[in-house]
Amino acid sequence: MKDTLLNIVSAIVDNPDKVEIKEEEVEGVTNFIITVAPEDMGKIIGKGGKVIRAIRSVMKIPAIKQEKRIYITLAEVPQTEAPVAEAPQE
Repeated sequence: MKDTLLNIVSAIVDNPDKVEIKEEEVEGVTNFIITVAPEDMGKIIGKGGKVIRAIRSVMKIPAIKQEKRIYITLAEVPQTEAPVAEAPQE
């Protein structure tokens, strides 16, 4: 399932090499945590969350076939802050 999810997400984003998916199993529920480049986050979420909801719906199919429960989350990567330029002193 992780490979299927990786293929779907990589096809949507502009930077497929920066897509990472972690898989964690807690109490019988498999949690997939998707990390993408900050500039691609909007593409994965979509307008009103439509894209991520569609991804979750599509991924339910293999989960049901394998009799598993899954949960898909997006991890937000903090952007590196640019150094603040100081105003020249007179």
